[in-house]
Amino acid sequence: MRGANQSSVSEFFLLGLSRQPQQQQLLFMLFLSMYLATVLGNLLILLAISMDSRLHTPMYFFLSSLSFVDICFSSTTVPKMLANHILGSETISFSGCLTQMYFLFELADMDNFLLAVMAYDRFVAVCHPLHYLTKMTPQLCALLVAGSWVIANLNALLHTLLMAQLSFCADNAIPHFFCDVTPLLKLSCSDTYLNEVMILTEGALIMITPFVCVLASYVHITHAVLRVPSTKGRWKAFSTCGSHLAVVSLFYGTIIAVYFNPLSSHSSEKDTAATVMYTVVTPMLNPFIYSLRNRDLNRALGKVVDRRRFSV
Repeated sequence: MRGANQSSVSEFFLLGLSRQPQQQQLLFMLFLSMYLATVLGNLLILLAISMDSRLHTPMYFFLSSLSFVDICFSSTTVPKMLANHILGSETISFSGCLTQMYFLFELADMDNFLLAVMAYDRFVAVCHPLHYLTKMTPQLCALLVAGSWVIANLNALLHTLLMAQLSFCADNAIPHFFCDVTPLLKLSCSDTYLNEVMILTEGALIMITPFVCVLASYVHITHAVLRVPSTKGRWKAFSTCGSHLAVVSLFYGTIIAVYFNPLSSHSSEKDTAATVMYTVVTPMLNPFIYSLRNRDLNRALGKVVDRRRFSV
């Protein structure tokens, strides 16, 4: 197996989502709008949490971490797509492609871990409210986030190094708007068996373990909420959990559909639609789903907006 520096391919062509000029213009405006909404929404959450001392709690600490990751996640793919459209170019260098893939793995893992950490935080708050402050200490919160970053970096580095060992001999057209691992494996003229095995074993373990933790947390939360005598209290709790579980289902469902199937069973159209959901749509929706129903955060967001108006 030849190393990447011996590959005859020095760059790839990102074919995007459509080859029709009119559709490309429409997609450009759509993705630009979604990207701006993602950055603005998540930045507002970061500002609101940092400026309001009442929001300096574990739940909002994890939410601010998720907002930061979502901004980075969208920024890994969408700006390159928009720049290529403006410049009339479809190319990305070999090293740039691997770098983009690395950050995609890392940030997808961070979203994955933070969803599990936030579910555990809600489990402690609902099922052990009297011990919440003693269990969810600042040291534990920082350790959970820092540990997630370490594991995400190591996992991304593993898959990127494995990809760098493959050879790409002739075809260098990626039917996608970013360098995803599945279309890259299809283009390789090397044996990709090890890459596929690592995705289906180590990658699956990294992805499914937090998912199981999320499910376990919500099973206990549901059991605790059902014992609440107030119907209004039960509905409020279930409504909040339903929003979180909707994002969890969307995020995990699309990732499992794309990455944890045999390579031969993949369809480029289905894969593209699924990756758009978890790389662009979900980061845009997270600020609305997690925050707009929260009165304390709404109050803090209102203060941030009022301050901006006053300064202007």
